[in-house]
Amino acid sequence: MNTSMRVNTNPNTRRRVVSVLLALSASALVVPGAATAQEPADTMAPPAPISWGACPKAEPPYPDPSPKAQCATVEVPLDWSRPKGPKIGIFVARYRATDPARRIGVLMSNPGGPGAAGADDALYADDPIGGYSPAMLQRFDMIGFDPRGIGRSQNADCDETITGSIPARPRNAAEFERLSTLNGRLADSCLKQTGPLAAHMDGESVARDMDAIRAALGERRISFLGHSYGTFLGERYARLFPDNLRALALDSAMDPDRPDAERYLTDGSVTIDSALKRLATWCEKDAACALHGQDLTAVTDELFARADAGRLREPGPDGPTRTKVDADRLSDFLTFALGKWNPEEAARQLAALHTGKGEVYWVPTGIGSDSQLVLCRDYDFRIRDYAQYRAIRERVAKAAPHVRYNAQALDTVLGCQGWTMSPKSQPAQAKGDLPPVLVANATHDMATPLPGAQRMARAFPKASLFTMDVVGHWLYRRGGTEEAMRVIDAYLTSPKD
Repeated sequence: MNTSMRVNTNPNTRRRVVSVLLALSASALVVPGAATAQEPADTMAPPAPISWGACPKAEPPYPDPSPKAQCATVEVPLDWSRPKGPKIGIFVARYRATDPARRIGVLMSNPGGPGAAGADDALYADDPIGGYSPAMLQRFDMIGFDPRGIGRSQNADCDETITGSIPARPRNAAEFERLSTLNGRLADSCLKQTGPLAAHMDGESVARDMDAIRAALGERRISFLGHSYGTFLGERYARLFPDNLRALALDSAMDPDRPDAERYLTDGSVTIDSALKRLATWCEKDAACALHGQDLTAVTDELFARADAGRLREPGPDGPTRTKVDADRLSDFLTFALGKWNPEEAARQLAALHTGKGEVYWVPTGIGSDSQLVLCRDYDFRIRDYAQYRAIRERVAKAAPHVRYNAQALDTVLGCQGWTMSPKSQPAQAKGDLPPVLVANATHDMATPLPGAQRMARAFPKASLFTMDVVGHWLYRRGGTEEAMRVIDAYLTSPKD
């Protein structure tokens, strides 16, 4: 999912848990309710070999790509059910292995989003902060691509002026209906301004694009590293092209079981609630906490009681302001304050809300149309009406009583109400042997909660689940979670044949 949140860990409290999941079947991913695979109506001609050239310069303030990077465009069918129909271009970048004699092959990657420009993984592969280790650069040709409709791959376009009128948190049946209606208008605007591509940005289509890139590279198999939503693409690729995978590493994994709105929202909300309890435990022990000596969960419960009664107001430098803070705004604040996991800062802002004196940083809610075009096709989050929505919210609040809900998950669920491009059926598992798979996840990940990662690992015949007891999202990073980077690199470079 959204990859803007990064892990910030306390090394004194971090620990590693590694669990290996036993084989569940001999040759198939086990996913309930899998639909029949959608096979192309005719056959696409073999793709032409890629013609590599210089990469475009970056727009300021971003740095230019590595001078060693190469770029190209690969043509793929706009609609994979019509392989001989209209084509679109997929922007691809390559950073060649620096030690050809020890080259393993191709490592394709995707940084998630949805909506992230994946070609950057190769364009900046040797960046000393965000790039790969020298050992990885020696062994692989790094291949990144901008998914269809994203970045330099024929960007999708929608009427974003509609979004300002969409109710962020519908409070009655009329507002829920308005939200659904305006979401539908937004979807229709995407089709009108982008064309048919807007209806073909789902994960299955991107996975098929990935295999077209593999074929154009002349590679029999690829290794793949997916982060966040990129793990969904990895799962889709494994489902469609199991024999074409050498290794599959999934960092911060999405739930492959196509959860409905309630389970998706519950998993994310329980994760935020547990992060608040973790903050409360830290606050009891550390005098740096602005609420040290107080029961932090009780403080939060009291803030909700005041918000429900209309008595909670934004803090100011000299005391409470006249601006009210309702319960939804408080839940939204807690999601992002806890998800960033800066304990001192989160406690300071909670103390400001509690006393009425100080400053709070409010994060805007909402989901971008890029994400809607993808997620509302990959998942079925449709809710029948406001009565069902309210019942779901009430049950989720009971499961996560100190935070009530996960704002990022709720943004996604609400963004799919009324979306006129209906969810796409899940493809069936193709025949073929899969390699052992590595799934990695934080124990407290608000964007890709641990239960989804556990289901992702169980979906494969042979999989290992690596977890770190931290709060945050995306483990493959230098710094506090560098251990995960080492584990993933070791998996990718180990023999698979």
